[in-house]
Amino acid sequence: MRVLVVGGGGREHALLWKLRQSARVTALYCAPGNAGTAALAENVAIAADDVAALRDFARRERIDATVVGPELPLVLGIADDFTAAGLRCFGPCRAAAALEGSKAFAKDVMARAGVPTARHAVFDDAAAASRYVDEVGAPVVVKADGLAAGKGVAVCATRADAQAAIDTSMRRGAFGDAGRRVVIEEFLAGEEVSFMAVTDGDTVVPLASSQDHKRLGDGDTGPNTGGMGAYSPSPLVTPALERAVMEEIVRPVIATLAASGIRYRGVLYAGLMVDAGRAKVLEFNVRFGDPECQVLMLRLRSDLLDLVLAVTDGTLVRHVPQWETRASAGVVLAANGYPNEPVKGDPIAGLDGWQGGVVFHSGTARRGGAVVTNGGRVLTLAALGRDVAAAVANAYTGVERIRFAGMRYRRDIGRRGGAPPR
Repeated sequence: MRVLVVGGGGREHALLWKLRQSARVTALYCAPGNAGTAALAENVAIAADDVAALRDFARRERIDATVVGPELPLVLGIADDFTAAGLRCFGPCRAAAALEGSKAFAKDVMARAGVPTARHAVFDDAAAASRYVDEVGAPVVVKADGLAAGKGVAVCATRADAQAAIDTSMRRGAFGDAGRRVVIEEFLAGEEVSFMAVTDGDTVVPLASSQDHKRLGDGDTGPNTGGMGAYSPSPLVTPALERAVMEEIVRPVIATLAASGIRYRGVLYAGLMVDAGRAKVLEFNVRFGDPECQVLMLRLRSDLLDLVLAVTDGTLVRHVPQWETRASAGVVLAANGYPNEPVKGDPIAGLDGWQGGVVFHSGTARRGGAVVTNGGRVLTLAALGRDVAAAVANAYTGVERIRFAGMRYRRDIGRRGGAPPR
């Protein structure tokens, strides 16, 4: 089969790495791809959000299945366009993708579904948002309503912090139209978990659990990022918690959307806060997480293409993914200046020869025969191990091989899963 992966980050590299292992794949394409994906697929110079050009390419090249990595093309309706053209597309339709495209919409769906989440209020007016913060106090969380590349969430310990976040998002327009409306919600204590499931609209199957590290610095300090590392499985996700999340969160959301005429197909990612064995939803994503996808693909033993087709063709009831019993972990290497102004064009050394895991490329490009930095998150070094601590240790052996100017990374990935800081 001829398969197209949309996107150009570490998540897409990991998806291609896994798809390449399928005996049924005869041709792989990635749009737009990066220096790493070029070793597995033919990179295509089409932006991930150019839906019309992607559709035309898929028609012209007789693509049998398209896997969409990032959220933006899903929010723009790529699945609708492909389906209308008679093309398979792994990912939810535009109406369903609004779960990630609008936090206000997601909160409304959660309220109708009876899903446990933080108390909140939605504001289009900055002055009203400021008055609300003065009334409820701190800590609170201020979230840009729309897509902000993982940077539109501010955890505010004080009222002054919250007022500054409102000013940044609504008055200064730091996140563009995505931040003109904000959701302000109560701060939830506990530990974050990434919980992903796949569905064809009828059957829902949970994937292996994982935990991400959103903050830039060790000890969960510094600004939020797209993710600085991950590991799988999460010790917090017991069989009992998995059952509760499926019955109290995932299935009710999919059923509530279905009752509104919206059929959800693809990955539903619930970002959870777990406290005292109970989970509340922080937010929903409508695709694989990054860097969670990298560690999940290392643990997925069954054929990814089979899973994709089971979702797109409505046959998921006959498919049960198989997982490695070993744990996996990934450490993200970021560019100098990330997350605000990452430096591009710095040569990367040490990419070849590591046998202990996989180097997944994110923000990389090839220039003049050399691989250089080309984005904020540059690489994810991912490895397996007998447990989380061993997987983390193996991943850091790969980190020690890589060098580029201003390289930054966290040294405490997996600490909540039992791994000691490096």
